[in-house]
Amino acid sequence: MKARWAICRFKSDLPFSAIHSVMRSRNQTSEVASLDTINVGFSLNPVNLSSLLSLCGKEGDFRLGSCIHAVIMKNFESFNLKNQTNIRNILVVWNSLVSMYSRCGELSYAAKVFDQMPVKDTVSWNSLISGLLRGQELDMGFGLFKKMHGSGTFQLDRATLTTILSACDKPDLLCVSKMVHSLVFLNGYKREVSVGNALITSYFKCGCYTSGRRVFDEMSERNVITWTAVISGLAQREFYEESFTLFLKMRHGEVDPNSLTYSSSVMACAGLQALKEGRQIHALVLKSGVHSDLCIESSLMDMYCKCNSMEDACRIFEDAEVLDEVSITVILGGFAQNGLEEDALRLFVKIMRARIEIDPNMISAVLGVFGVVTSLALGKQIHSLVIKRNLGFNPFVSNGIINMYSKCGDLAESIKVFDGMVQRSSVSWNSMIAAFARHGRGVEALQLYENMRLEGVEPTDVTFLSLLHACSHIGSVEKGMEFLEAMVNLHEISPRMEHYACVVDLLGRAGCLNEAKAFIEGLPMEPGVLVWQAFLGACSIYGDSKMGKYAADHLLSVAPESPSAYVLMANIYSSEGRWEERARVIKKMKEMRVKKETGMSWIEIEKEIHSFVVEDRLHPQAETIYEVLEELIGLMRDEGYVPDKKFVLYDLDQDGKGVSQC
Repeated sequence: MKARWAICRFKSDLPFSAIHSVMRSRNQTSEVASLDTINVGFSLNPVNLSSLLSLCGKEGDFRLGSCIHAVIMKNFESFNLKNQTNIRNILVVWNSLVSMYSRCGELSYAAKVFDQMPVKDTVSWNSLISGLLRGQELDMGFGLFKKMHGSGTFQLDRATLTTILSACDKPDLLCVSKMVHSLVFLNGYKREVSVGNALITSYFKCGCYTSGRRVFDEMSERNVITWTAVISGLAQREFYEESFTLFLKMRHGEVDPNSLTYSSSVMACAGLQALKEGRQIHALVLKSGVHSDLCIESSLMDMYCKCNSMEDACRIFEDAEVLDEVSITVILGGFAQNGLEEDALRLFVKIMRARIEIDPNMISAVLGVFGVVTSLALGKQIHSLVIKRNLGFNPFVSNGIINMYSKCGDLAESIKVFDGMVQRSSVSWNSMIAAFARHGRGVEALQLYENMRLEGVEPTDVTFLSLLHACSHIGSVEKGMEFLEAMVNLHEISPRMEHYACVVDLLGRAGCLNEAKAFIEGLPMEPGVLVWQAFLGACSIYGDSKMGKYAADHLLSVAPESPSAYVLMANIYSSEGRWEERARVIKKMKEMRVKKETGMSWIEIEKEIHSFVVEDRLHPQAETIYEVLEELIGLMRDEGYVPDKKFVLYDLDQDGKGVSQC
């Protein structure tokens, strides 16, 4: 066999001592100390050659690996292929060559070495199959596996099976996982822990939770990887309670958790919003000494953020020895989730001033904090940063910019960003449909949905949420009900409570209160807070005290501390002049210590947000503002304006007889 193809760019007479010196120059003294035994006269030692090639593969050093290959080929004829010991040595070296080229990403070289090997064994096949699958050449990798199995010459081993299973990480590869599972039984590996672990991981990644759990339950021996695989898989599939229960079971056994186990259990606590249990796991993490692990730190911060304990999350963030992109993204997202927009923006500015590298995930997280009370000017600066750093190609960033502009009131800029996108995912379309719906442009939202369908983009549950919202604004009950039916029957998407609340709002705004009540009573699940709030809001619009009391009673049963039930019922009684009933509602509200959320107005002037509440006198220009307001009200009255006091919340005076508006 000739080595022309392997040394086309390198000299075949490179001295072996030169290889030694190159490795030393790379500060690999500890790795190559054993090379002192190699003779510069090219006495080839298969073990040392294999170690060198393995190191080249690990470092991705294709050039040096090729040089070693050239030296091997030059001295290949010195091997006697009739000697069984030499054949075993050749196999070791040739398998190392295939592995080295595979790890360097040079799959064509790896395949060529494999094809020209004078002898092969199972390791040879495994090395090339692993390289192909690692390089995402799935068809070739699975094809080679099929050829290996069909040859009948080479026995499948644990490495073969785990290699194939490691590539089965998508739902459309579930059939391959099941096929390999049958081979596990046929080849007698059902009791092998490593194979069982690979099966669990593969099944969960392919979305087959039941099969993954069954494999776990049937395993007679389990190690920390086994427990972590199922705890992590359950948490990632949002089976948080089951995941956490298994973690507790593991804690009572003989196997100790590792950092990934702790991270997965923290994720389960975040999903359950179990702050107390999360803090207990945090204590275990500190006790075990793995608290400085970046993955655990990020998981703990995410858990505290989702449990509305930002103080704890910030403490971990501030105490972290090393901050990576994930940690920064998590804390920015936490500020956004907990309504701490100013803190998020302040942190982002600090990050920029510290010249920390900004990635798309950070940009996407900070864009999530923008709303009607945040500065549009700052949002435009971030948009400029995105353009300057060439991050606009990232769909999450572009979608975030669309949402930012629409929430800050600049729909025209949202449209401009959307029209300029080269690739639009379902999230992009959803963002733009939601933007139109948010601005009361229901007709445009529905037209955009039709365009989305023409481009072959499949709608998601978020799409239908925005469409129902749009139908509610334009009063199209029939169209809204069509969307709900298509969502369930045509697209097989299960509605969430938010969808049902939108339908109730749609019917309620159209004055169909009886239909809304019937719809609620026919729901396949127990109506939640959102549904009853939507129904009570509709009753308030039409001043229906009977229906309103029905809705308020149900709302208070599921959310006794909700101020909306009391406020809206008080409004309904006020509009009907039923002051005694209204007084009882207010009294009950005070007894429950429920406070009405203060309404707020705001305006941005010269990059500064000015916010106001009712009868606000705290603004430094309050007197001037009220003077202008009185003047405007006078002009409006001269033009025939009569204020609609239907939705004004009334307060009884001290005697309980008169009323005053608030």
